[in-house]
Amino acid sequence: MMLIAALSTVALAFIPLVTPSPAIDSNELLVFNPNITYPYSNVIWHRGSTYNVTWETDKIPTEAAENAGVVLLGHSGNNSENLDIAHPLATDFFLRDGSVLVKAPEDIPGRKDYFVVLFGDSGNKSPEFEIC
Repeated sequence: MMLIAALSTVALAFIPLVTPSPAIDSNELLVFNPNITYPYSNVIWHRGSTYNVTWETDKIPTEAAENAGVVLLGHSGNNSENLDIAHPLATDFFLRDGSVLVKAPEDIPGRKDYFVVLFGDSGNKSPEFEIC
């Protein structure tokens, strides 16, 4: 009987304790997914050139106006978005700005299935475009 009690105590030590999580703040549930207006489909960017990525801000909630954004470059293939998270095109701008200047990387292969993704409160993907 003592052995069973001892084994039960040891077994209980390995069961994770569950604690209630705090109530979710309503701002955490906010999702703002702005439409990217540039680049659009069939645009051609040239490596090393600067472009103005733009998105709609007319429906931005007040709570998301101060959110900082990140723009990443990705490309289609292998059932993935292949986002280059190690080399963001832009960081530390406000979503309310509606645009940010980015430089097309110089050390990437030319292809016709690039896109940009805008992160801030949510992620939003542009149509595919070409970089040559």
